[in-house]
Amino acid sequence: MAWLKIDDVAKETGLTKRSIRYYEEIGLMKSPERSDGGIRLYTEEDVEQLKNIILAKKVLGFSLQEIQEFLQIHDQVIKHRSNASSSMDDSLRQAELTHMAEAVNKQLELVDYKIAEMKKVREELASLSGRINKAMD
Repeated sequence: MAWLKIDDVAKETGLTKRSIRYYEEIGLMKSPERSDGGIRLYTEEDVEQLKNIILAKKVLGFSLQEIQEFLQIHDQVIKHRSNASSSMDDSLRQAELTHMAEAVNKQLELVDYKIAEMKKVREELASLSGRINKAMD
């Protein structure tokens, strides 16, 4: 496995080293391995997770808290998959699935809201562009 230092991760993601450390501090990403000298060592998986955080933040306009909620839901689904084959009580499994479904639906509503807001902005810009073009004629 190839290890990346924080400088390499910062260059690859476009984030500052401080942002990477902050995302680690608030739990958006797991703490990386460390060398004997205490230097953070990242994997390509860590880089991909950071890129997903950047995407959610820039493209979807998610706040860090909203990203954190999304990542928690993702972790719950993974844990549920691994526990599904075990002898988990049916009522406990149903309660967990209900909780996950509510959380995912909340995220979907948030994305739908952001899409609707983006459409409003786009319509306003298109209208402004039309007025400008008409004035130029």
